Amino acid sequence: MIKVTKNILKNIYKKRPRDAKKYDYGLLTVIGGSEFYSGSPALSAMAAFRSGVDMVRIIAPKRAADIIASFSPNLAAYPLIGKYFDKEDLPTVLSQTKAAEVVSHGKTAIVIGGGMGRSEEIQEVILEYLSQISVPCVIDADAIYAVAKKPEIIAGKNFLITPHLYEFFVLTGKEVIGKTDEEKINLVKEEAKRLQTTILLKGAIDIISDGKEVALNTTGSGFMTKGGMGDTLAGIAGALLCRNINAFEAGQAAAYINGLAGELAVKKLGESVMATDLIEAIPEVLRR
Repeated sequence: MIKVTKNILKNIYKKRPRDAKKYDYGLLTVIGGSEFYSGSPALSAMAAFRSGVDMVRIIAPKRAADIIASFSPNLAAYPLIGKYFDKEDLPTVLSQTKAAEVVSHGKTAIVIGGGMGRSEEIQEVILEYLSQISVPCVIDADAIYAVAKKPEIIAGKNFLITPHLYEFFVLTGKEVIGKTDEEKINLVKEEAKRLQTTILLKGAIDIISDGKEVALNTTGSGFMTKGGMGDTLAGIAGALLCRNINAFEAGQAAAYINGLAGELAVKKLGESVMATDLIEAIPEVLRR
C-alpha cells in the first residue's frame, strides 16, 4: 500500500531546461460541455494550465465554446456545430486529437466527460471516440456513464477513470457507499484489475489502483463537495498524463495536488470556497 506524499511531485516537476520548446510539457485536449453546461471544460483547462501543461485546447458545442473563449484569453475553444456532442462531430474530434498528437510529438492527453450529457447518442459517440484513440485519457463525469455500457473498450490503455462513489457503482455495479475503507480499497483494486485500467475513486480518502498496486491520498477537505472540484482534478490529471507518465502515477499526483490546493483554499475561505479558488492555490502546492 502506497501513501501519497509530496515526494511524488519531485519525480514529475523537475527543473526545466532553458532551451525548452512549446509542447515539451504537453498539449491537452479537453472534450466536454453542452448547451447548458459550459463551466466544466473551462475549470479543467484552467487547472491543467496551473499544473504546468504548455497548452490546452477545448472542444465543445458552440454555445459552451463561445462562453469559454470569452472567459479568458488563455483558453482556446473550438466550437462544434450543434448543442451537444453528436455523430457528426466525431470526425472533427478525431482529427483534432490526431493533430494534437503530431504537433506535440506525442506529449498529449485527453480529458473527456465533463458537462457532456447522458443521452443515448452522446454516450454512443463517446464510446466510438474512445475506441478509436490510443493517447492517454482521463475519463470523468458523463463519460464514465458511457464506459459503463461497454467497458472492454478501455482495457489495457493508459486511461484514468475518476469516479465519485455513485459513479463507481454506475461503472462497476459494485456499491461502495457505506463500506469500510478496507472494503473500498479491495473493491477498487479488484475492479481496476477486472477492467484492465486505472481507477481513482474520489472520497475523504482517494483510492487509486491499477489493479496491481493501491495508493491512498489523504489531502483534501470536507468543503470539497463544491461543484467543479472534480473537474479541476480531471484537468490536473490530464496535464500530468501529457508528460508521458502512467495513469497510476498521474492519478496519485493529481489527487495530492487537487486535495492540498483545496485545503489551502478552504483555509482562507471556508464555506465561501469555489473551484476557481482551488485553481488559484495550485501554484502554492507546486512551490512547496
